[in-house]
Amino acid sequence: MDEHCKRVLELRIQKTMKNLEKNNMKPYYAPTKEEAVKLVESLMKEGETISCGGTMTMRDCGIRDLMLSGKYEFLDRDRPGITPEEIQEIYRKAFWADTYLTSANAVTENGELFNVDGNSNRVAAIVFGPKSVIVVAGYNKIVADLDEAVLRVKKIAAPANGCRLHTGTPCEKTGECISCAQGKSAGMTDGCHSAGRMCCSYVVSAAQRHKDRIKVILVGEPLGY
Repeated sequence: MDEHCKRVLELRIQKTMKNLEKNNMKPYYAPTKEEAVKLVESLMKEGETISCGGTMTMRDCGIRDLMLSGKYEFLDRDRPGITPEEIQEIYRKAFWADTYLTSANAVTENGELFNVDGNSNRVAAIVFGPKSVIVVAGYNKIVADLDEAVLRVKKIAAPANGCRLHTGTPCEKTGECISCAQGKSAGMTDGCHSAGRMCCSYVVSAAQRHKDRIKVILVGEPLGY
């Protein structure tokens, strides 16, 4: 990255971190994904019960390997051979986890987290339950405001996940939410009514009552969708 672009990015990250702190979320900065893994490790204790949401970011930066290291009691929803019933049980057990790891669909410069979920287990755990929530987000997730966050989900996150998960949704086929054709008249929750719809629950995490329960690690590399 050009040094001037890097400087602009750093200023944007600093602004976002300052506003996350105002909102009682603990911000961290990791210049690289390797440093992000070390930061996550420093925020967890060996023997803790941990779980995670469905996130490509954790795979991209190696945090899933840390979760599988044997240091933790990992409630793994993606282990080979797991049944749908066992997955549902893990969704519920995650509420009693010491630490829940996830990414965000977007992080605004105003210090808000924006997340959209299909099963809603991920957004539910972010909002309540686990003692500690660690959010890891590449700089590509930073947006100016909630309007841009909504657009990011409709044009980037949802279509990419649709392709990954083979949902059969319109966004998988066209590369954007069906509501984008409506232009500015499209509302945040407008979209398809497909059986595989991923955009069912919309959660904005703004000022938090429980200071530093949510930790946000912003990474100086693009990660996930």
